[in-house]
Amino acid sequence: MSQGYTPAQTYQPGQPHVVIHATTTTNVVPIGSDPSRVQCPSCHADILTNVKRTPTGRTHCWALILCLFLCWPCVCVPYCMDSCQNAEHSCPNCGAYIGTYEN
Repeated sequence: MSQGYTPAQTYQPGQPHVVIHATTTTNVVPIGSDPSRVQCPSCHADILTNVKRTPTGRTHCWALILCLFLCWPCVCVPYCMDSCQNAEHSCPNCGAYIGTYEN
């Protein structure tokens, strides 16, 4: 999506008339829970993203539920399951953050 922005200006005779057009674009990169082949928005290289798994509030809730139901030996299971964690994607070349896939 691209939106143009024209600031409000007043025109005075004898003065040069300047119009500033600022456009912003957002790069939407399709990512999933596994490494994705994309073009890095920072270095513009075609890459396979690095994925770092990070626990979420849901991960901690499942661990708490297991603990409360006396399944304390299984408390670490949500921290070992990819489906209970977010996948943070980054570029292996420049290290730029690509995005996060939330399960």
